Amino acid sequence: MRIQRDLYLDKLISKKHNRLIKVITGIRRCGKSFLLFTLFREHLLESGVDEAHIIEMAFDTFENKKYRDPEFMYPHVKKQLLDDKMYYILLDEVQLLEDFESVLNGLIRIKNVDVYVTGSNAKFLSKDIITEFRGRGDELHMNPLSFAEFMSVYEGNKYDGWNEYILYGGLPPIVSLANAEQKIEFLKNLFAETYINDITARHRIRNKSELEELLNILSSGIGSLSNPKKLSDTFKSVKQVKISQTTIKNYIEYLCDAFLISSAQRYDIRGKRYIDTPLKYYFTDIGLRNARINFRQIEETHTMENIIYNELLVRGFNVDVGVVQFSQRDKKGKLIHRQLEVDFVCNKASKRYYIQSAFAIPDSDKMRQEKDSLLRIDDSFKKIIILKDVPAPWYTEEGVLVMGIYEFLLNTNSLEQ
Repeated sequence: MRIQRDLYLDKLISKKHNRLIKVITGIRRCGKSFLLFTLFREHLLESGVDEAHIIEMAFDTFENKKYRDPEFMYPHVKKQLLDDKMYYILLDEVQLLEDFESVLNGLIRIKNVDVYVTGSNAKFLSKDIITEFRGRGDELHMNPLSFAEFMSVYEGNKYDGWNEYILYGGLPPIVSLANAEQKIEFLKNLFAETYINDITARHRIRNKSELEELLNILSSGIGSLSNPKKLSDTFKSVKQVKISQTTIKNYIEYLCDAFLISSAQRYDIRGKRYIDTPLKYYFTDIGLRNARINFRQIEETHTMENIIYNELLVRGFNVDVGVVQFSQRDKKGKLIHRQLEVDFVCNKASKRYYIQSAFAIPDSDKMRQEKDSLLRIDDSFKKIIILKDVPAPWYTEEGVLVMGIYEFLLNTNSLEQ
C-alpha cells in the first residue's frame, strides 16, 4: 500500500543542492527508506534527472555487501561520475559502511554531488548523528504516520480509523497488516527485538531488565509529571529494586535519543522561565507504547493528549507544558499560592498557542475548570480547548476556541480558525 508523505518529501526537496549531507533520521520503520528510494527518486525522475545520475546503494543487501568496505565503495561511486551534471547519491543503512563519516565527508566535497542517507540501527536512531558529519549534515527528522496520513489510506470512516489509530499507532507497516493479531505481534516483536536491543547495545547496558521496567513505568504514566527521583522511589516502593537517580536519568536520555519517547519541559507562563523538573514524557508512537504494556491501560484521555503532542511536533512547533502561578485569598482572607497547568504551550517563530486536551466536558463546572488556567494568561495569544467530539469549532464568550480532535488532526490549518 502506497502512502504519500508529502510533508517530508517537500522538506527533502527544499534541501536539494545545499552542499550538505541530507540525513533522514527517525524511529525504525517510520518510512525513511520509502521516502528516499521511492518518493524522492520519483521526484528526481519527474524533474528530468537522468536515471544514470541517480546512484543508489542499500548496504543491507547481499549484492552490496562488498561495498561496505570504503576501499570498494568510494571508487565504485567515483567511476560513475562521468560528466559535470549533478549526481544524486542515495544511501540506505549507511551505518553498515565502514568509516561512513569520512566517506560521506569526502563525497560532499565533490561539486556535482548531492548526498542523501538514511539508516536504522542504534547509531542512526540517535539524535546526535549530525555531529558525526562535523557540521556538514542537514537533518530531516521523520515521524510515524500522523492521523491525517493514516486516514489517507484507511478504508473506513474517521471514527473507526481513530479507534485503530489509538490502539495500533502510525508505523506504516501497520496499515497493510490484515488483522489485530498480526498488528500486535508486529509491534511487540519490533519493540523487543529491535528498539531494546539497539539501545542496550549502543550504550552497553548490562541490566536490560531495569531499562525494560522503566519503559513499563513510563508507558503506564504517559503525560504524567515525573523526574528521576520520583521514578527511583517508584522502583524502590513498588518493585523493591534500588536504582539510582543518575542511572534512571541516563536511561531516559537513551530512550529520548532513540526517538522512542519525547520530553516536554515545564514553562512558567507568567514568570517567563523554564522549570527544570518534573517533566512530562510522551511516546513517539502510541502503538509501541500500547505494545509495551500488552495493550492494557488504553485510556483514551491520556492517549489523545499524547497524539495531540505528537501532531504539534509534526507541525513544527516547540512544545512545552505550561504552568500558571498566581495568588488568591481564601474564605478567611489568607493569601494562598496556587498553580494551574496548561497542557501545551506551542511556539513557532512569532506564533504561540495555548492548548488544553480535555477529552470531554460534560457540564459547566468542567468547562470552567478547563478554561481557568487559560483565562489567567495575560497575553493575546490564542487559547484552545480540544475535545474528543465537537460538531464544529466554536468560541466561548471569553474568546477560547473549542474544537474536536478530528478537526484538529485532519485540518492542518485548524489552529488558525
